[in-house]
Parts: sequence; C-alpha cells; structure tokens
Amino acid sequence: MQDRRCSIWHLVSGIIMLVLGIIVWANPLSSLYAMAIYLGAVVFLLGCGYITFSFTEYSGWYFVVGLLDLFIGLILLTNLGLTVQTLPILFAFWFLATGVMQISGSIEIRKTGLPWGWSMFSGILGVILSFFILAYQSFGEFALVLTVGFYIFAFGVLSIAEYFYFRKFCKLVSQA
Repeated sequence: MQDRRCSIWHLVSGIIMLVLGIIVWANPLSSLYAMAIYLGAVVFLLGCGYITFSFTEYSGWYFVVGLLDLFIGLILLTNLGLTVQTLPILFAFWFLATGVMQISGSIEIRKTGLPWGWSMFSGILGVILSFFILAYQSFGEFALVLTVGFYIFAFGVLSIAEYFYFRKFCKLVSQA
C-alpha cells in the first residue's frame, strides 16, 4: 500500500495552483470579481450557519447576526462593483489592525529582552501599507490581486516540492 504522502495528487494540485496563480496575475479585474463573489458567498453561508445554530441554542443573538450576515452577503453578491471597490478598504483596515497589534506586541516583547525588531518593522509596514491603500484605492486593488496571485503560486510551488520530497522519502523507506 502506497503512503498517502507520496501521492501524485501533490504534483497535480501544485501544477493547478501554479497555473491558477498565473491566471490571477494575468486577469486582475476578473480575479477581483471572483474574490468579491467568494466573499459574498462566504458571508451568506455564515449567515445560514448562524441562523441554523440559533435554533439549536435558542439564541436570539445568533439569529440576528445570521440575518445580518444573510443581508450583507446578498448585498455583496448583488452589487459586485461595490464589493470590488470595498475589498481593498477591508484589507486596508485589516492591515491597520494587524500592524497596530504587531507594534504593540513588539513593544511588549522588547521589555522581555527577546528579539523584537522584525515584528516592529512588520507592524510599521502594515500601518504604512494600510494608509497607502486608503489614499490610493487602485493601488489597493493591484496589491490585493498581486498578493493573492503570489499566495496561490507559492502554494503550487510548495505542493510540487512536497511531492518530490515525499517521493524521495518514500523510496528511502521502501528500501529499508
């Protein structure tokens, strides 16, 4: 029986992800619309989940949050242009919040005497990036597509590398 780690599917999924990453980079506007649809669908499905959960927990709050998520999800799905314009703003606020948390965390880490410089640098970079995206929204759209495309591409490279690594590992184990 073959070890699951040695499966050809690592290679296949890696190649698919490489191609998908290139497609995201080559079609930035279509990619933004795809992200908008994905976001709307996820929020809508979260609303369904909250509503379902509210009946098992007898919670009015979960029901209200579920209705709100359903409503927001429908707005996001039916107004894709608005959603595409909103995505960079959402990410900018996320970068801002994450950057502030990293800065405050690095200050706490500094008090302990542990290395803190990279955390501070990353936090400052996140705050600067968030303000830059808020000031120049088209840069935010570009940065979002570039980042998502890079992540998908890097995931593909990693999957292919895992395939070759585990294939070599499985050959060594089978010879022992």
